[in-house]
Amino acid sequence: MSYKMTEGSIYQSLLHTPEGVRDIYGIECEEKLRIQNTMHQILKSYGFRDIQTPMFEFFDIFNKERGTVASREMYKFFDREGNTLVLRPDMTPSIARCVAKYCKEEEFPIRLCYTGNTFINHSDSYRGKLKEMTQIGAELINDDTSDADAEMLALTIECLKNCGLEEFQVEVGHAKFVEGLLNEADFNEEEAASFRMLLESKNRFGMEDLVESKKLSGDLKELILKLPELFGSIENLQYAKEKVKNSVSLKALERLLKLYTLLENYGLSDYVTFDLGMFSKYDYYTGIIFRAYTYGNGEAVMKGGRYDNLLKQFGKKSPAIGFAIEMDQLMMALSRQKKLSEVREPITLLLYDTSQQKAAIEMANDLRKNGRNVQLVRKSSAKNLELYKKYALRQQVAEMIYLHNGTKEEVIL
Repeated sequence: MSYKMTEGSIYQSLLHTPEGVRDIYGIECEEKLRIQNTMHQILKSYGFRDIQTPMFEFFDIFNKERGTVASREMYKFFDREGNTLVLRPDMTPSIARCVAKYCKEEEFPIRLCYTGNTFINHSDSYRGKLKEMTQIGAELINDDTSDADAEMLALTIECLKNCGLEEFQVEVGHAKFVEGLLNEADFNEEEAASFRMLLESKNRFGMEDLVESKKLSGDLKELILKLPELFGSIENLQYAKEKVKNSVSLKALERLLKLYTLLENYGLSDYVTFDLGMFSKYDYYTGIIFRAYTYGNGEAVMKGGRYDNLLKQFGKKSPAIGFAIEMDQLMMALSRQKKLSEVREPITLLLYDTSQQKAAIEMANDLRKNGRNVQLVRKSSAKNLELYKKYALRQQVAEMIYLHNGTKEEVIL
């Protein structure tokens, strides 16, 4: 039995989007842009300047040596010369490349902010995870101080507070803390990778099996197995400091303790908790790493950290720290928390007969000069006023004006 596709079914198939991407329109789109603009103004108030990098770049910008996402998770294609290109999976390497190219000689702090989409071809779309995500973020380059760490956390917290979130927490760890412990325990590369996977999944039994295979001191063994519990207040940092023997982990703890003092000066320490078991899938992080969480969403709404060696891979030896707010995750959380506004920008619908065209154009221009948003619509003789009133209601316009026969009529909706 042959199957013949109808014209309607062909059109219907064209209406679907690929897996992992979606349309955003109406109030949701307006709110997303409003929130982005709010946070952008905050970034500007801290002295950050805008940067735009290409949506696709050479594959080598994001390859494994850079410490970004795995090759299999990138969208790859070829240009006419046969070069492998990728849709950017991460904003930070692009900005690092750009700064190394245009600001190679600058030794003083460089503050850059951006809004853009990233593309990751991960396998989690069956859980509703998006493959195209909007990020708004900031990078502070040429500043290796703990003051810079604190400023970026303060900036993150202010952005989240001003977008409407009231209850959220920023979890802070250090990329070198766990690394120092595993080196002290003499884990090889394969064992360290296995341990991180077990730690991420909080698999205590697996961690114990791996640790038992090593001959460790009592304090080191206790600390490694306790990593999943070392989450919360400053007291965990003090506890860890008494147990740690290696200089790498000790230096990481001292940096976190100094950071806490600086955040107290900002009056923001209540928003921060510490997670000594935290690590990132991005291998380029070298210092503090941080994520923000809120209720209504299990995913982080913000991720960031210090990456002091990444720019060196592009020819500029510069320390740096940055963060990215995940707009799609943030919008989901705000929606579930009933924090999104249902109010649209007020619009005036100006309907006019053909004979009133010049007057309608002049009126629309005057209203727009005075800050009004105006839809200018010429009335069809084939449609009555009631149809236009129903249209105005569907468009959720604030008011409707009808110009006809030399008169201006305020239409009641």
